[in-house]
Amino acid sequence: MKRYSLHVRLLVGGGAAMLLALLLAWFAMSALFAHHLERRAESELKRHALQLVAGLGAEGKGIGVLSPPVDPRFAIPGSGLYWQVVTPRGIIRSRSLWDQSLREPRRRWQSNDWSIRPDHGPFEPHVYVLERAIAPLEGQGAVLVQVAEEEGSIHAARIEFSQELFAFLALLWLLLMAAAWVQVRLGLAPLFRLRHEVLALKASPQARLSGQHPREVAPLVEAINALIEVRDADVRRARQRAADLAHALKTPLAALAAQRRLLGEGVAGAGEGFDRALASAEASVEAELARALSALVRHAGSGRAARPASVCDRLTAVLERTEKGMRVVIDNDLDPDLMLPLSEEDLTELLGPLLDNAVKFARHRVRASGGRSGHAVEIVIDDDGPGLGAEAAAHAVARGTRLDERGPGYGLGLAIARDLAEATGGTITLERASIGGLSVRLRWSDPGQSVKGR
Repeated sequence: MKRYSLHVRLLVGGGAAMLLALLLAWFAMSALFAHHLERRAESELKRHALQLVAGLGAEGKGIGVLSPPVDPRFAIPGSGLYWQVVTPRGIIRSRSLWDQSLREPRRRWQSNDWSIRPDHGPFEPHVYVLERAIAPLEGQGAVLVQVAEEEGSIHAARIEFSQELFAFLALLWLLLMAAAWVQVRLGLAPLFRLRHEVLALKASPQARLSGQHPREVAPLVEAINALIEVRDADVRRARQRAADLAHALKTPLAALAAQRRLLGEGVAGAGEGFDRALASAEASVEAELARALSALVRHAGSGRAARPASVCDRLTAVLERTEKGMRVVIDNDLDPDLMLPLSEEDLTELLGPLLDNAVKFARHRVRASGGRSGHAVEIVIDDDGPGLGAEAAAHAVARGTRLDERGPGYGLGLAIARDLAEATGGTITLERASIGGLSVRLRWSDPGQSVKGR
Protein backbone atom coordinates (compact mmCIF):
# COMPACT_ATOMS: atom_id res chain seq x y z
CA MET A 1 0.00 0.00 0.00
CA LYS A 2 1.38 3.36 -1.02
CA ARG A 3 1.84 5.66 1.95
CA TYR A 4 2.07 9.42 2.02
CA SER A 5 2.90 11.94 4.71
CA LEU A 6 0.45 14.59 5.87
CA HIS A 7 3.44 16.56 7.10
CA VAL A 8 4.99 16.65 3.63
CA ARG A 9 1.66 17.24 1.89
CA LEU A 10 0.83 20.21 4.11
CA LEU A 11 4.29 21.71 3.74
CA VAL A 12 4.35 21.22 -0.03
CA GLY A 13 0.81 22.55 -0.42
CA GLY A 14 1.41 25.53 1.86
CA GLY A 15 4.80 26.26 0.31
CA ALA A 16 3.39 26.14 -3.22
CA ALA A 17 0.50 28.43 -2.25
CA MET A 18 2.82 30.94 -0.56
CA LEU A 19 5.25 30.82 -3.47
CA LEU A 20 2.46 31.50 -5.94
CA ALA A 21 1.15 34.36 -3.81
CA LEU A 22 4.62 35.91 -3.49
CA LEU A 23 5.27 35.57 -7.24
CA LEU A 24 2.00 37.32 -7.98
CA ALA A 25 2.94 40.00 -5.46
CA TRP A 26 6.34 40.37 -7.15
CA PHE A 27 4.75 40.87 -10.57
CA ALA A 28 2.14 43.28 -9.22
CA MET A 29 4.62 45.34 -7.18
CA SER A 30 7.09 45.50 -10.07
CA ALA A 31 4.33 46.70 -12.38
CA LEU A 32 3.19 49.28 -9.82
CA PHE A 33 6.75 50.52 -9.34
CA ALA A 34 7.27 50.79 -13.12
CA HIS A 35 4.04 52.76 -13.39
CA HIS A 36 5.21 54.98 -10.56
CA LEU A 37 8.53 55.60 -12.32
CA GLU A 38 6.73 56.52 -15.53
CA ARG A 39 4.47 58.98 -13.71
CA ARG A 40 7.49 60.36 -11.91
CA ALA A 41 9.34 60.80 -15.21
CA GLU A 42 6.28 62.46 -16.77
CA SER A 43 6.02 64.83 -13.82
CA GLU A 44 9.71 65.68 -14.11
CA LEU A 45 9.45 66.25 -17.86
CA LYS A 46 6.42 68.48 -17.34
CA ARG A 47 8.35 70.58 -14.83
CA HIS A 48 11.18 71.05 -17.36
CA ALA A 49 8.63 71.81 -20.10
CA LEU A 50 6.94 74.52 -18.02
CA GLN A 51 10.34 76.10 -17.38
CA LEU A 52 10.97 75.98 -21.13
CA VAL A 53 7.57 77.56 -21.91
CA ALA A 54 8.20 80.27 -19.33
CA GLY A 55 11.49 81.15 -21.09
CA LEU A 56 9.94 81.61 -24.52
CA GLY A 57 9.77 85.14 -25.85
CA ALA A 58 10.13 87.38 -28.85
CA GLU A 59 13.54 87.32 -30.45
CA GLY A 60 13.99 89.46 -33.52
CA LYS A 61 11.06 88.80 -35.83
CA GLY A 62 10.37 85.33 -34.37
CA ILE A 63 10.20 83.38 -31.16
CA GLY A 64 13.27 82.37 -29.18
CA VAL A 65 14.18 80.71 -25.91
CA LEU A 66 15.20 83.60 -23.73
CA SER A 67 15.59 81.60 -20.52
CA PRO A 68 16.27 77.85 -21.04
CA PRO A 69 15.71 75.25 -18.25
CA VAL A 70 18.48 75.26 -15.65
CA ASP A 71 19.14 71.49 -15.38
CA PRO A 72 22.86 71.08 -16.24
CA ARG A 73 22.17 67.90 -18.23
CA PHE A 74 20.62 70.05 -20.98
CA ALA A 75 24.12 71.48 -21.59
CA ILE A 76 25.88 68.09 -21.94
CA PRO A 77 25.70 66.47 -25.38
CA GLY A 78 24.03 63.07 -25.30
CA SER A 79 23.20 63.37 -21.60
CA GLY A 80 19.79 61.74 -22.03
CA LEU A 81 17.74 64.86 -21.19
CA TYR A 82 16.73 67.09 -24.13
CA TRP A 83 14.45 69.93 -25.08
CA GLN A 84 13.41 71.24 -28.45
CA VAL A 85 11.14 74.00 -29.74
CA VAL A 86 9.85 73.76 -33.32
CA THR A 87 8.89 77.22 -34.64
CA PRO A 88 7.73 78.35 -38.06
CA ARG A 89 11.20 79.79 -38.68
CA GLY A 90 13.19 76.70 -37.54
CA ILE A 91 14.12 74.41 -34.65
CA ILE A 92 15.64 75.60 -31.40
CA ARG A 93 17.26 72.77 -29.43
CA SER A 94 19.24 72.16 -26.26
CA ARG A 95 23.02 71.68 -26.40
CA SER A 96 22.47 68.06 -25.21
CA LEU A 97 20.92 67.30 -28.62
CA TRP A 98 24.09 68.49 -30.32
CA ASP A 99 23.49 68.03 -34.05
CA GLN A 100 20.46 65.78 -33.63
CA SER A 101 16.79 66.57 -33.17
CA LEU A 102 13.68 65.03 -31.71
CA ARG A 103 11.19 63.60 -34.15
CA GLU A 104 7.95 65.47 -34.52
CA PRO A 105 4.67 63.62 -33.97
CA ARG A 106 3.08 61.99 -37.00
CA ARG A 107 -0.16 63.86 -36.50
CA ARG A 108 -0.37 67.62 -36.77
CA TRP A 109 0.41 69.24 -33.43
CA GLN A 110 -2.58 71.40 -32.63
CA SER A 111 -3.14 69.79 -29.21
CA ASN A 112 -3.84 72.13 -26.34
CA ASP A 113 -2.72 69.65 -23.68
CA TRP A 114 0.50 67.89 -22.76
CA SER A 115 0.94 64.34 -24.11
CA ILE A 116 3.68 61.79 -23.63
CA ARG A 117 4.77 59.07 -26.00
CA PRO A 118 7.70 56.67 -26.42
CA ASP A 119 9.98 57.23 -29.36
CA HIS A 120 13.45 56.54 -30.72
CA GLY A 121 16.02 58.85 -29.18
CA PRO A 122 18.79 60.78 -30.86
CA PHE A 123 21.49 58.84 -29.02
CA GLU A 124 19.47 56.11 -27.28
CA PRO A 125 17.12 53.43 -28.56
CA HIS A 126 14.17 54.69 -26.55
CA VAL A 127 13.09 57.97 -24.98
CA TYR A 128 9.91 59.39 -23.49
CA VAL A 129 8.81 62.60 -25.29
CA LEU A 130 6.48 65.11 -23.60
CA GLU A 131 5.11 67.65 -26.07
CA ARG A 132 2.48 70.28 -26.64
CA ALA A 133 1.66 72.90 -29.23
CA ILE A 134 1.35 76.44 -27.81
CA ALA A 135 1.07 79.98 -29.13
CA PRO A 136 3.25 82.13 -26.83
CA LEU A 137 2.87 85.39 -28.86
CA GLU A 138 -0.01 86.79 -30.84
CA GLY A 139 0.44 86.68 -34.55
CA GLN A 140 3.48 84.42 -34.40
CA GLY A 141 1.64 81.12 -34.86
CA ALA A 142 1.94 77.96 -32.82
CA VAL A 143 5.18 76.34 -31.77
CA LEU A 144 5.82 72.73 -30.69
CA VAL A 145 7.50 72.37 -27.29
CA GLN A 146 9.18 69.00 -26.71
CA VAL A 147 11.08 67.69 -23.71
CA ALA A 148 12.54 64.16 -23.75
CA GLU A 149 14.32 61.84 -21.35
CA GLU A 150 15.97 58.53 -22.06
CA GLU A 151 14.05 55.41 -21.03
CA GLY A 152 17.20 53.51 -20.03
CA SER A 153 17.50 55.07 -16.59
CA ILE A 154 13.87 54.27 -15.84
CA HIS A 155 14.31 50.71 -17.13
CA ALA A 156 17.47 50.25 -15.05
CA ALA A 157 15.69 51.50 -11.94
CA ARG A 158 12.81 49.10 -12.63
CA ILE A 159 15.16 46.13 -13.11
CA GLU A 160 17.12 46.98 -9.98
CA PHE A 161 13.93 47.28 -7.94
CA SER A 162 12.59 43.98 -9.31
CA GLN A 163 15.82 42.16 -8.45
CA GLU A 164 15.95 43.52 -4.92
CA LEU A 165 12.25 42.82 -4.43
CA PHE A 166 12.72 39.24 -5.70
CA ALA A 167 15.56 38.63 -3.26
CA PHE A 168 13.47 40.07 -0.40
CA LEU A 169 10.43 37.96 -1.27
CA ALA A 170 12.58 34.82 -1.61
CA LEU A 171 13.92 35.42 1.89
CA LEU A 172 10.39 36.08 3.09
CA TRP A 173 9.26 32.77 1.52
CA LEU A 174 11.96 30.89 3.40
CA LEU A 175 10.91 32.53 6.65
CA LEU A 176 7.27 31.69 5.95
CA MET A 177 8.20 28.09 5.17
CA ALA A 178 9.99 27.85 8.51
CA ALA A 179 6.91 29.27 10.22
CA ALA A 180 4.71 26.83 8.29
CA TRP A 181 6.90 23.92 9.38
CA VAL A 182 6.48 24.94 13.02
CA GLN A 183 2.74 25.38 12.52
CA VAL A 184 2.38 21.97 10.84
CA ARG A 185 4.39 20.26 13.55
CA LEU A 186 2.27 21.84 16.24
CA GLY A 187 -0.95 21.10 14.35
CA LEU A 188 -0.06 17.45 13.74
CA ALA A 189 1.33 16.84 17.22
CA PRO A 190 -1.95 15.23 18.40
CA LEU A 191 -1.80 12.83 15.43
CA PHE A 192 1.80 11.92 16.27
CA ARG A 193 0.75 11.24 19.86
CA LEU A 194 -2.19 9.21 18.59
CA ARG A 195 0.14 7.14 16.42
CA HIS A 196 2.31 6.27 19.43
CA GLU A 197 -0.78 5.30 21.43
CA VAL A 198 -2.02 3.08 18.59
CA LEU A 199 1.38 1.38 18.41
CA ALA A 200 1.16 0.82 22.17
CA LEU A 201 -2.08 -1.12 21.63
CA LYS A 202 -0.06 -3.91 20.00
CA ALA A 203 1.86 -4.46 23.22
CA SER A 204 -1.19 -4.36 25.48
CA PRO A 205 -4.58 -5.48 24.10
CA GLN A 206 -6.25 -4.09 27.22
CA ALA A 207 -4.92 -0.57 26.55
CA ARG A 208 -7.18 2.14 25.25
CA LEU A 209 -6.56 5.49 23.61
CA SER A 210 -6.60 8.42 25.99
CA GLY A 211 -9.28 11.08 25.83
CA GLN A 212 -6.84 14.00 25.80
CA HIS A 213 -7.20 14.87 22.14
CA PRO A 214 -8.53 17.89 20.19
CA ARG A 215 -12.17 17.99 19.15
CA GLU A 216 -11.24 17.28 15.54
CA VAL A 217 -9.49 14.01 16.52
CA ALA A 218 -11.87 12.97 19.31
CA PRO A 219 -14.37 11.20 16.97
CA LEU A 220 -11.53 9.12 15.52
CA VAL A 221 -10.29 8.21 19.00
CA GLU A 222 -13.80 7.23 20.09
CA ALA A 223 -14.29 5.15 16.95
CA ILE A 224 -10.99 3.31 17.49
CA ASN A 225 -11.83 2.62 21.14
CA ALA A 226 -15.29 1.38 20.14
CA LEU A 227 -13.72 -0.85 17.48
CA ILE A 228 -11.32 -2.27 20.07
CA GLU A 229 -14.23 -3.00 22.39
CA VAL A 230 -16.10 -4.76 19.58
CA ARG A 231 -13.04 -6.80 18.64
CA ASP A 232 -12.45 -7.77 22.27
CA ALA A 233 -16.06 -8.84 22.54
CA ASP A 234 -15.73 -10.84 19.31
CA VAL A 235 -12.59 -12.55 20.61
CA ARG A 236 -14.32 -13.39 23.90
CA ARG A 237 -17.33 -14.77 22.04
CA ALA A 238 -15.09 -16.74 19.70
CA ARG A 239 -13.23 -18.26 22.63
CA GLN A 240 -16.51 -19.08 24.36
CA ARG A 241 -17.89 -20.64 21.18
CA ALA A 242 -14.74 -22.68 20.74
CA ALA A 243 -15.09 -23.88 24.32
CA ASP A 244 -18.79 -24.64 23.76
CA LEU A 245 -18.02 -26.53 20.56
CA ALA A 246 -15.27 -28.50 22.27
CA HIS A 247 -17.63 -29.36 25.11
CA ALA A 248 -20.41 -30.28 22.65
CA LEU A 249 -18.07 -32.56 20.69
CA LYS A 250 -16.54 -34.18 23.76
CA THR A 251 -19.47 -36.48 24.46
CA PRO A 252 -20.16 -37.50 20.81
CA LEU A 253 -16.46 -38.22 20.27
CA ALA A 254 -16.31 -40.35 23.39
CA ALA A 255 -19.43 -42.17 22.19
CA LEU A 256 -17.85 -42.67 18.77
CA ALA A 257 -14.76 -44.19 20.38
CA ALA A 258 -16.92 -46.51 22.47
CA GLN A 259 -19.07 -47.54 19.50
CA ARG A 260 -15.94 -48.18 17.44
CA ARG A 261 -14.73 -50.61 20.09
CA LEU A 262 -18.13 -52.30 20.16
CA LEU A 263 -18.08 -52.57 16.37
CA GLY A 264 -14.69 -54.19 16.62
CA GLU A 265 -16.08 -56.68 19.11
CA GLY A 266 -19.09 -57.41 16.87
CA VAL A 267 -21.70 -56.25 19.41
CA ALA A 268 -25.21 -56.06 17.95
CA GLY A 269 -26.67 -52.54 17.57
CA ALA A 270 -23.25 -50.86 17.70
CA GLY A 271 -23.67 -49.55 14.12
CA GLU A 272 -26.88 -47.69 14.99
CA GLY A 273 -25.23 -46.14 18.03
CA PHE A 274 -22.24 -45.15 15.92
CA ASP A 275 -24.56 -43.37 13.46
CA ARG A 276 -26.35 -41.51 16.27
CA ALA A 277 -23.05 -40.35 17.79
CA LEU A 278 -21.78 -39.25 14.37
CA ALA A 279 -25.04 -37.35 13.68
CA SER A 280 -24.76 -35.61 17.03
CA ALA A 281 -21.21 -34.46 16.31
CA GLU A 282 -22.24 -33.34 12.82
CA ALA A 283 -25.16 -31.37 14.28
CA SER A 284 -22.83 -29.60 16.72
CA VAL A 285 -20.45 -28.61 13.96
CA GLU A 286 -23.24 -27.42 11.66
CA ALA A 287 -24.84 -25.48 14.49
CA GLU A 288 -21.61 -23.63 15.19
CA LEU A 289 -21.11 -22.92 11.49
CA ALA A 290 -24.65 -21.57 11.32
CA ARG A 291 -24.02 -19.30 14.30
CA ALA A 292 -20.90 -17.96 12.62
CA LEU A 293 -22.74 -17.45 9.33
CA SER A 294 -25.66 -15.61 10.94
CA ALA A 295 -23.23 -13.37 12.85
CA LEU A 296 -21.39 -12.60 9.61
CA VAL A 297 -24.64 -11.71 7.85
CA ARG A 298 -25.78 -9.57 10.80
CA HIS A 299 -22.59 -7.49 10.80
CA ALA A 300 -22.13 -7.31 7.03
CA GLY A 301 -22.48 -3.94 5.39
CA SER A 302 -25.33 -2.86 3.19
CA GLY A 303 -25.29 -2.27 -0.53
CA ARG A 304 -25.91 -5.90 -1.57
CA ALA A 305 -28.92 -7.28 -3.39
CA ALA A 306 -30.02 -10.63 -4.80
CA ARG A 307 -32.97 -11.95 -6.79
CA PRO A 308 -34.73 -14.80 -4.93
CA ALA A 309 -36.15 -16.15 -8.19
CA SER A 310 -32.72 -16.73 -9.76
CA VAL A 311 -31.33 -18.22 -6.53
CA CYS A 312 -34.34 -20.57 -6.35
CA ASP A 313 -33.72 -21.65 -9.96
CA ARG A 314 -30.14 -22.64 -9.17
CA LEU A 315 -31.15 -24.55 -6.04
CA THR A 316 -33.94 -26.30 -7.96
CA ALA A 317 -31.48 -27.39 -10.63
CA VAL A 318 -29.39 -29.08 -7.94
CA LEU A 319 -32.28 -30.63 -5.99
CA GLU A 320 -33.85 -32.10 -9.13
CA ARG A 321 -30.75 -34.26 -9.55
CA THR A 322 -31.13 -35.84 -6.11
CA GLU A 323 -32.92 -39.17 -5.62
CA LYS A 324 -35.91 -37.56 -3.90
CA GLY A 325 -35.94 -34.49 -6.14
CA MET A 326 -36.35 -36.60 -9.27
CA ARG A 327 -39.81 -37.67 -8.06
CA VAL A 328 -40.99 -34.19 -6.99
CA VAL A 329 -42.16 -31.24 -9.10
CA ILE A 330 -40.64 -27.94 -7.91
CA ASP A 331 -42.54 -24.83 -9.02
CA ASN A 332 -40.76 -21.47 -8.87
CA ASP A 333 -43.50 -18.82 -8.77
CA LEU A 334 -41.30 -16.07 -7.25
CA ASP A 335 -41.51 -12.61 -8.78
CA PRO A 336 -38.48 -12.45 -11.13
CA ASP A 337 -38.03 -8.72 -10.44
CA LEU A 338 -38.06 -9.02 -6.66
CA MET A 339 -34.84 -7.96 -4.90
CA LEU A 340 -33.72 -8.63 -1.32
CA PRO A 341 -30.91 -6.86 0.60
CA LEU A 342 -28.79 -10.02 0.87
CA SER A 343 -25.88 -11.36 -1.08
CA GLU A 344 -26.60 -14.32 -3.30
CA GLU A 345 -24.46 -16.54 -1.05
CA ASP A 346 -26.46 -15.58 2.06
CA LEU A 347 -29.77 -16.03 0.26
CA THR A 348 -28.61 -19.46 -0.93
CA GLU A 349 -27.76 -20.42 2.67
CA LEU A 350 -31.24 -19.25 3.70
CA LEU A 351 -33.35 -20.89 0.99
CA GLY A 352 -31.22 -24.02 0.58
CA PRO A 353 -32.23 -25.79 3.85
CA LEU A 354 -35.88 -24.84 3.36
CA LEU A 355 -36.12 -26.20 -0.17
CA ASP A 356 -34.13 -29.29 0.83
CA ASN A 357 -36.55 -30.02 3.70
CA ALA A 358 -39.55 -29.39 1.46
CA VAL A 359 -38.25 -31.80 -1.21
CA LYS A 360 -37.38 -34.38 1.44
CA PHE A 361 -40.87 -34.54 2.95
CA ALA A 362 -43.00 -33.68 -0.13
CA ARG A 363 -45.08 -36.40 -1.79
CA HIS A 364 -45.33 -34.91 -5.27
CA ARG A 365 -44.98 -31.11 -5.28
CA VAL A 366 -42.99 -28.20 -3.85
CA ARG A 367 -43.88 -24.59 -4.59
CA ALA A 368 -41.83 -21.41 -3.98
CA SER A 369 -43.80 -18.18 -4.28
CA GLY A 370 -43.76 -14.62 -3.00
CA GLY A 371 -43.36 -10.98 -3.81
CA ARG A 372 -43.98 -7.54 -2.40
CA SER A 373 -47.08 -7.00 -0.26
CA GLY A 374 -47.45 -3.35 0.69
CA HIS A 375 -44.29 -2.39 2.58
CA ALA A 376 -43.27 -6.00 3.19
CA VAL A 377 -41.64 -8.74 1.16
CA GLU A 378 -42.61 -12.39 1.58
CA ILE A 379 -41.21 -15.69 0.34
CA VAL A 380 -43.32 -18.81 0.90
CA ILE A 381 -42.15 -22.40 0.40
CA ASP A 382 -44.97 -24.99 0.43
CA ASP A 383 -44.91 -28.76 0.13
CA ASP A 384 -47.63 -31.42 0.01
CA GLY A 385 -46.02 -33.64 2.62
CA PRO A 386 -47.37 -34.69 6.04
CA GLY A 387 -46.86 -31.20 7.49
CA LEU A 388 -46.43 -30.35 11.19
CA GLY A 389 -48.74 -29.77 14.09
CA ALA A 390 -48.74 -26.46 15.97
CA GLU A 391 -46.50 -27.77 18.77
CA ALA A 392 -44.10 -29.47 16.38
CA ALA A 393 -43.95 -26.35 14.19
CA ALA A 394 -42.94 -24.22 17.16
CA HIS A 395 -40.43 -26.86 18.22
CA ALA A 396 -38.94 -27.27 14.74
CA VAL A 397 -37.15 -23.92 14.63
CA ALA A 398 -35.37 -24.48 17.94
CA ARG A 399 -31.62 -25.00 17.58
CA GLY A 400 -30.71 -28.61 16.85
CA THR A 401 -34.20 -30.04 17.15
CA ARG A 402 -34.59 -33.29 15.21
CA LEU A 403 -38.15 -34.14 14.14
CA ASP A 404 -36.98 -37.01 11.97
CA GLU A 405 -34.14 -39.01 13.47
CA ARG A 406 -33.80 -41.12 10.35
CA GLY A 407 -32.28 -38.38 8.23
CA PRO A 408 -29.70 -35.68 8.87
CA GLY A 409 -30.36 -32.09 9.69
CA TYR A 410 -34.14 -31.42 9.43
CA GLY A 411 -34.61 -29.39 12.59
CA LEU A 412 -31.15 -27.86 12.33
CA GLY A 413 -31.91 -26.66 8.81
CA LEU A 414 -35.00 -24.79 9.95
CA ALA A 415 -33.12 -23.29 12.88
CA ILE A 416 -30.34 -22.12 10.55
CA ALA A 417 -32.94 -20.51 8.29
CA ARG A 418 -34.50 -18.82 11.30
CA ASP A 419 -31.17 -17.34 12.43
CA LEU A 420 -30.33 -16.10 8.92
CA ALA A 421 -33.77 -14.55 8.51
CA GLU A 422 -33.52 -12.78 11.88
CA ALA A 423 -29.97 -11.66 11.07
CA THR A 424 -31.32 -9.81 8.03
CA GLY A 425 -34.30 -8.30 9.89
CA GLY A 426 -36.85 -10.92 8.81
CA THR A 427 -39.10 -13.48 10.47
CA ILE A 428 -39.96 -17.10 9.78
CA THR A 429 -43.25 -18.81 10.55
CA LEU A 430 -44.47 -22.37 9.95
CA GLU A 431 -48.07 -22.91 8.85
CA ARG A 432 -50.32 -25.42 7.13
CA ALA A 433 -49.83 -25.20 3.38
CA SER A 434 -52.75 -24.80 1.01
CA ILE A 435 -51.50 -27.83 -0.91
CA GLY A 436 -51.62 -29.94 2.24
CA GLY A 437 -48.16 -29.99 3.79
CA LEU A 438 -45.86 -27.54 5.56
CA SER A 439 -45.73 -23.84 4.59
CA VAL A 440 -42.59 -21.92 5.56
CA ARG A 441 -43.18 -18.16 5.34
CA LEU A 442 -40.27 -15.68 5.32
CA ARG A 443 -41.20 -12.04 5.79
CA TRP A 444 -39.22 -8.79 5.79
CA SER A 445 -41.12 -5.67 6.85
CA ASP A 446 -40.08 -2.73 4.65
CA PRO A 447 -36.54 -4.00 3.86
CA GLY A 448 -34.37 -0.97 3.37
CA GLN A 449 -32.76 -2.05 0.14
CA SER A 450 -35.22 -4.50 -1.39
CA VAL A 451 -36.35 -2.94 -4.61
CA LYS A 452 -38.11 -3.86 -7.78
CA GLY A 453 -35.67 -4.73 -10.52
CA ARG A 454 -35.36 -2.28 -13.34
